[in-house]
Order: sequence, then C-alpha cells, then structure tokens
Amino acid sequence: MEPVYSAISAILLFWHAAWQRLLGDLPTLGTSWAWVLGIVFLVVTVRVALFPVIIKQVRSQRATQRVQPQVKALQEKHKGDRETLQKELGELFRREKVSPLAQFLPMLVQIPVVIGLLHVLRHLRPDVTSEASRTLYGWTLTQFGSAVQAKMFSAPIVEGFTTGDLAVKLVAAVLILVMTATTYLSTRQMIGKSGWAQDEPARTVQRVMLYGLPLSLLVSGVLFPIGVVLYWVTQNIFALGQQAWILRRYPLPPVAAASADSSPASSPASSPSSSPSSSPSSSSASSPDRRSQAPKALVTPVAPPKVGAKPARRKQRGYGRSTAR
Repeated sequence: MEPVYSAISAILLFWHAAWQRLLGDLPTLGTSWAWVLGIVFLVVTVRVALFPVIIKQVRSQRATQRVQPQVKALQEKHKGDRETLQKELGELFRREKVSPLAQFLPMLVQIPVVIGLLHVLRHLRPDVTSEASRTLYGWTLTQFGSAVQAKMFSAPIVEGFTTGDLAVKLVAAVLILVMTATTYLSTRQMIGKSGWAQDEPARTVQRVMLYGLPLSLLVSGVLFPIGVVLYWVTQNIFALGQQAWILRRYPLPPVAAASADSSPASSPASSPSSSPSSSPSSSSASSPDRRSQAPKALVTPVAPPKVGAKPARRKQRGYGRSTAR
C-alpha cells in the first residue's frame, strides 16, 4: 500500500503548494486555507480520477438490472434443475453482453484509494515525532510540521471531538452532523429513485443503509480528527452531486415494467387499457358492426299480399300514367 500512500501524499502536497502560492500563509478566520482546501481538492481529484471507473460500474449494474426479469423467469422455469439453469443463465449473459462480476471490479479498485486517503490524513498526528516517520511517503519535516499546526476555524485539524477543547468540539460537532446528514441524503436519494424492495430481506438492508450507516458515522465521527471528518464531508457532498447526475444520465429500470408480464392487472381481461376502444384490431374482432346496431324502430315491416287479391292501383301525382292498369 506504500505506493498508494505516496500517490495520495503527492496530490495533497501539490494542492497545498498551489493554494499556498495563491493565498499565502496568513490564516483567515482562524483557518489555514491552504491545508483545508488541499484536503478538499485532494478528494475532488481522486473522485474525478475514479469517475470513469464509477461509470463503468453503473453501466454494469444497469445491464444486470435490465435482465433481471429474464433471470427470474429462468429461475422459475428451471427451479429444480440447477445445471440447466446455470447453462441458460450463461447463454443469457453472453447474448445480452452482461457480466455479473464486472460491477464489483470497479469497487475493488476504489477500496485501496479510500484506505490510502484515510491513512495519510490519520498519519498527520502530533505524537509522530521521529524524523523517519514524518518523512514517510515523500513528506518533508517542514511540510509535516505545517500540516500538524494547521487549523480550521481555530481548531487544529489533527484534533478530534474527544481530544480537543471547546473550539475543537464545536467545529467537529458541526462537521459530524453535516457528514451524517449528507450520508443519509445520499442513501435516501438512491432509494427514492429505485423504490423500496418488495421482499423483506432486501427492504431490511435498505433500512440499515438508510438509518444504520448515518448512525454509525455519527458515533464513530467523534473518534476521527477534524481533517478526516472534513474528508468525509467533502466526499459525501461530491458523491451526492455525482449520484444525482448519474441517476439522470443512467436512470434505473422501472420496477413495474419488470413484473408487468406476470401481474394479473396486465392481462387483457382485467386491464382497463385493453378495452375494445383501445385497439382497432380487437375492436373489429370483438364488437359488431356499428351499422348493425341501428334501432329496430327505423325498420318498418311490410305485410305480405293476400292470396288472390288484385294489386292496388296507385295514382301518380303530376304528369304520367298510373303504375297499374
């Protein structure tokens, strides 16, 4: 993991140097903006670099979700024949060009990067005193000492809620609340688009993600230094906007459409949309011709003539002769 730590440190030191040249070393509002913005843009840089990987993961997820109705149909068809089911699923995935494992590979790429970010930020501690430890991952003694002394609204970024004074506790508490709220909003945004799961186990997982994950961050946030909490806040805000764009660019497949074929309401006998007026072909096949539905009162019956009776003379009005002689 040392190459990852060195790469993360190089990005952080690059942004710190850039903001230091632009803003200088003088703190404003009790904040070392060069280091604070360095952490923020470190997160932004890593997220932008991982964006193609995330898009690939989203496409794999959408492709897998698109074939879920066919997968369920095959599972019902070959419920007792596992060998045939695996063969049919393999043919389905090859035909649709879907790889179920492809959606997990980008996630494996992101894990070392996230671990590297947390490790580098947690390494910036005042109790790291040895020269060998302070100069790890490409740091100099001057850079390490400046980072340890950096502050955010008069609170050292290496201190945490449980280790600092009142100013540290106030800053840490605000950041922890923002971190918890953004985590909740991000999960709620996803569930709001995809909808709650139909089966109870999946619904339980959604509840844990919606309420359990923010609660765990609320509890564990008091143990992190302010620099790490700032990383989480920036990460969540960036992920919230990125996820909103992804949901618009790659919308989730509708849940109702996946089960429309198996729903009783979708049958022609019970669906109002399958009435004769909605389809010209069904209208002509199931309903009689409109001309045959004319009222019977308009048709006047004519009585047959009596046997041996002479035809009646009809007089023609105007010029001409009568029709019968």
